Order: sequence, then C-alpha cells, then structure tokens
Amino acid sequence: MAQLYTLRLAAKDFPRTCLRGLGQVMFQDNMWTGLLFLAGIIWGAYEEGLGVVAWGLVVGTVVSTLTGYILQLPDQNGANGLWGFNGCLVGAAFPTFMGDTVWMWIALILCSAFSTWVRTGMDNVLGRWKMSSFTFPFVLSTYFFLLASRLFANMPPEFMGSPELPVGDGGTLAAGFGDLTVYWLKGIAQIFLINSWVTGLFFLAGLAVGSIRAAVWAAISSAVALLVVIVWKGPAHDIADGLYGFSAVLTGIALGATYCNNSWKTWIWTLLGVIMTVFIQAAMNAFFSPMGLPTLTGPFCVATWLFLFPDFSFFAPKAVAAKPEAAKPDPQPQK
Repeated sequence: MAQLYTLRLAAKDFPRTCLRGLGQVMFQDNMWTGLLFLAGIIWGAYEEGLGVVAWGLVVGTVVSTLTGYILQLPDQNGANGLWGFNGCLVGAAFPTFMGDTVWMWIALILCSAFSTWVRTGMDNVLGRWKMSSFTFPFVLSTYFFLLASRLFANMPPEFMGSPELPVGDGGTLAAGFGDLTVYWLKGIAQIFLINSWVTGLFFLAGLAVGSIRAAVWAAISSAVALLVVIVWKGPAHDIADGLYGFSAVLTGIALGATYCNNSWKTWIWTLLGVIMTVFIQAAMNAFFSPMGLPTLTGPFCVATWLFLFPDFSFFAPKAVAAKPEAAKPDPQPQK
C-alpha cells in the first residue's frame, strides 16, 4: 500500500511541499525554484499595487496542498508539489479578476481545494492515455467561479473584461529594443498573472536553478510567440502586456524540456507547438471574449495535448508516466 501522508508528516514537509507546488507550474520539482518564483510574484504584485494577488497565491497554494493531506492522497504526488500548483494559480486569479471581498476569499479557498480533487479525477481519466491534466483543473475550476461572479454581487467581477465581440484592430506598438525586451520578459511573468518584466527575470533565474534546458526553452518560446503575434499584427495592448507569451512558454517547457528527448527533431516539434499555441490563444480569446472570460492557461493545455497525443516516434517522447506532472492515477487508499 502506498504510504499516506498524515498531518504529522505535513508539519515537517509542508513548507517544502508548497514551494515545490509553485515550481511545478513550470514543471520544476525544486523548492528553490519555487522560492525564486515566489520572490518574483511578490515583487511584481506589489509593483503593480496588487499585493493581494501575491497573498491570494500563497493562500491558494496552502489550501490546495492541505487538501491533498486531508484527503490522504498518496505521497507520490504530494512530495513533488503536485497538489499545490493548480491551487496557487487559482489564488492568483481570483484577486486579479474579482473584487477584494470576504466572500471572494471564501470562494478562493473553496476553489483551491476543489482544484486538488479535480486534478486527481482528470488524471485518473487522462492517465489511460499516459497523459497529464496539466493546469486544466485550475482553468476549469476557475471558470466556474468567474462565471458565477457575473451573478453574485458579493464577489464582483471588477477586473474582468466586458463581454463583447472581439475586434482585431491591431493598434500601435512601440518596437524599440528595450520595449521588445520588456514584452518578452512579461510573456514569462504572465504565467502567474503578473505584469512585470522584473518578475520575468526572477522566473528565468528560478527555471535555471531547476533546469537550464527549461530556462532556455522559456526564453526561446516567449521570443518566438512575441515574433509571431507581431508579424500577424495582434492587439498591441495585449502584446505589450505579454498576454500572448505565457501559454507559449508553458508549451515550450513541456515539449522542449519535459516530455520529449533533446534532439533536433524535438526542437522543430517544440517550435511548431509554440507557434500553434499563439494561434490557439488568439482563437480562444475570440471565443471567450463574448463571455468576458480570460483564457488563463487553457491554450497551453490544448496545444500540448494536441502535440503529445500523436506520440510520434520521430521525436521519441519520454514515458509521460515517468514525469511528476503525468504520474499514474492516485491509487485508492485501502481500508
């Protein structure tokens, strides 16, 4: 029988497990990576005057990780921080899009806990095809609450976009070297919904601690996504805020540094995945705009599934089940 976590073990391992949960958003099972991520998030959130986002992320991580302990899920996932990464994104998203009310915080706690067992259930289903749910439990769980906020006055959608039909107006974009560097770094920072180029530097440093290969692919992916969306003349405001980079960065790390072997064929496959993520991002933006919903990390999930499911032999993917993000479904505790 798999060893089950207890609250006594939780007290000993909890801080490390939470930090690993932050790192696992970008596939890094490393507490020091998580610490650098947290430092960057705090910096960026307070730089924007939205310190509440950083605190929401901390609460979401703690709650979702605690939920794993309380549900007595096997430690094969908990020790790697896999209970916390969806919850931490929930915690960042709620104060980013909804008003800072007591009821928003209660909903944040509920949704963070919910994301833990949603992940377990989705991995049970997707595990049959040796596939991970990635961050889709965060996306799905958060959508339920963001849509509900349109009707619930005690958690108002103060910072969500207005429901409207999308218009591709392009706009004017400053394209100096310094400007492009800022957009590039923001594309990495926006993974945690932080609009700060300094945060992007923290994230690259954190990735380098865990995996140089992951850091390189994050940098390349953000640059490629930026180039693609500029060439196709996407919305200037979204480009400047890095909103076409973050899903592409996650796709690049997943394909280029996590699930596939390191070969020239994999490099080409990863670049194709990154480019397609930009178009999937634009399509999902257009689809959800009439509902006033953000895409969150949905484009990354869709793109990565579509590029991993074929299981082509020419890029020799590593066994997905061997990776923390795609661990086999949690066995049921024996009574």
